[in-house]
Amino acid sequence: MRLCSLLSSVAKKMTEKINYPSAERNKVYILDVLKKHFDSSRPGDVLEIASGTGQHAAHFAKHFQNLTFQPTEYEDALFRSIQAYAADAFPKKNIRQPILVDVSNDCDGWKLPLKRYDYMININMIHISPIECTEGLFRSAGKLLKPKGGLMATYGPYAEDGVIKPESNVDFDEDLKRRNPSWGLRDIDDLKKIAKENGIELIDKCDMPSNNKCLVWMKL
Repeated sequence: MRLCSLLSSVAKKMTEKINYPSAERNKVYILDVLKKHFDSSRPGDVLEIASGTGQHAAHFAKHFQNLTFQPTEYEDALFRSIQAYAADAFPKKNIRQPILVDVSNDCDGWKLPLKRYDYMININMIHISPIECTEGLFRSAGKLLKPKGGLMATYGPYAEDGVIKPESNVDFDEDLKRRNPSWGLRDIDDLKKIAKENGIELIDKCDMPSNNKCLVWMKL
């Protein structure tokens, strides 16, 4: 009877998980960047904005067992998938329950359990959301990251110095704007300006597969 119950639980969890192939591919490379910057030797807290399916948080949590991850998401329909992946974060259950967050709104209204975080993560959101979401992301990072060293990692495709390259990213940018005129690849120089307004600066820029980059920002 207990075996049947266990098998039923496993089957249910598998059906609740949503799998994005791109997340499965990029999570390994993003983890390599995080390992360079996140301190895994001491306890800390990580706030993930736009957690999506929960694949990234579950993968990272296994490798940073001293860190506690707080997933957030605008689409509450994804909560079950986030929770299903979080259940696999063995041996430590170091992923909190997901929280509904609209990053374009002031973070003072978010129902977060903590007032300050050591780290923040934002993956594949900036280019598929209005600029107000990007502004909100940096505004919240300016308030929520611990001063003098709190870090935020963002990942995705970017323009740089007013140029989008290679051609596949140009095509991608055009397709995004056809789908929604408020979307599109953001220029790193513009992000630096928004970051500066919120007491944050870019400290690392890592080239990633598929013409993406991982940017690491620090709270001053």
